[in-house]
Amino acid sequence: MPERVSVPSYARADLTPGILHIGMGNFHRAHQAVYLDRLFDLGEGHDWAIVGAGVMPFDAERRAALEAQDWLTTVVELSPETYDARVTGAMIDFCPIDAQAIIQRIAAPDIRIVSLTITEGGYFIDAATGHFDAAHPDIRHDAETPESPVTVFGILLAGLRLRRERGHPPPAILSCDNIPENGDVTRQALAGLAGLIAPELQDWITTDLAFPNSMVDRITPATSPAKRAMVADTFGINDAAPVVCEPFSQWVMEDHFPLGRPALEKVGVQFVDDISAYETMKLRILNASHAALSYPAALLGYDCVHEAVADEQITGWVRKLMHEEVIPVLAPIPGVDYARYLATCLDRFANPEVRDTIARLCQDGSNRQPKFILPTIADALKTGGPLDGLALEVALWCRYCAESEALDDPRAEALRDAARRARQTPAAFLALTEVFGTLGQNERFAHAFARQVEAVWACEVRSVLRRALDGDAV
Repeated sequence: MPERVSVPSYARADLTPGILHIGMGNFHRAHQAVYLDRLFDLGEGHDWAIVGAGVMPFDAERRAALEAQDWLTTVVELSPETYDARVTGAMIDFCPIDAQAIIQRIAAPDIRIVSLTITEGGYFIDAATGHFDAAHPDIRHDAETPESPVTVFGILLAGLRLRRERGHPPPAILSCDNIPENGDVTRQALAGLAGLIAPELQDWITTDLAFPNSMVDRITPATSPAKRAMVADTFGINDAAPVVCEPFSQWVMEDHFPLGRPALEKVGVQFVDDISAYETMKLRILNASHAALSYPAALLGYDCVHEAVADEQITGWVRKLMHEEVIPVLAPIPGVDYARYLATCLDRFANPEVRDTIARLCQDGSNRQPKFILPTIADALKTGGPLDGLALEVALWCRYCAESEALDDPRAEALRDAARRARQTPAAFLALTEVFGTLGQNERFAHAFARQVEAVWACEVRSVLRRALDGDAV
């Protein structure tokens, strides 16, 4: 198998910072950092280097690992045909894991973009209302003691206030997380917190700051010890925090950056006036397909995504769900073929070299289902479209929550309890308003879910999939 290694062709000493990125996980380092590395290789944008930041306890370990290797990261693209390694040098510093240090860096005038990958659950969204959760204890803390914030938004707000006091214009705030209208959601969270502190501060956030929406896509699993060993053995690179990913990558965003931006269109980024249709396509086809295959795959004992995709009953059910219930409610995008996009997604999932895990896809369902699955159910209810397959997806998630010994979700205890009660009383699961909002009160959906829950527990999972594929009524 051919292997190649590329290294920066530019002098990293010539780079100067332009972007502060909060959340230096695998996805950012395989996505945004790679695009910038490629731009720097063209001899352009050298004043847009990345300064990293993190607020979680685990960020300290990541920072220490990257500091020891001069902030370099090895990104390995895996496919059955080739392994390609790229040593990226777009990051030149990483703030100490300290709120005050990050606040000072946000306030520095050389930072013109602050970008975020803080996971879908990091935006303090109340599922019952779809709005900012002002009652969250961490938000209350930051509102009452804004000088010592603990949340990303408290830190960001403090940095922006300090920047304004120093007379510097605000940077663009760019979310790179998988949530619909992520820029608008980021504005909502930041303005919501500001409103708890001072109304004039909220007005400033709402009217003077730019929050471009963006759509990001690249499958980037967690790095296992085996992958670290592979990087060392295959490429001779001793990297304590390498990243493995698929070759495919996509980034679409709105072009709204008042203090300028790097010329990322030269390395494949697509700038559009309105991102909404593209992000909806990705969330409701790619991310929803991941969700739809993950729960039956977990219940059937699969560990890796490519193994589950090879199971034609699982993949066939996902195709049927997408073609019959998801794609029909999507608004068309000129020049985009949704069926072809779905086929591309499934081909990507089938890549055996990435070895993405079913466990990764199953985690954080209480934050992901409201973004990937439930909006399609709401649209089907509005249009009178079919939703039995969507109800089956939720029922499979319910059984997974009931049976998983290692349920990785911030609401794990509530989910497990409600899911176990749902076996006898399906409405118990839908009563989780922090997940379902008012959707669980819809009679048509509740009835469809109850039928599917009964089927999922009455039969083997494979029998349920077979009946769904055959079109047998449940």
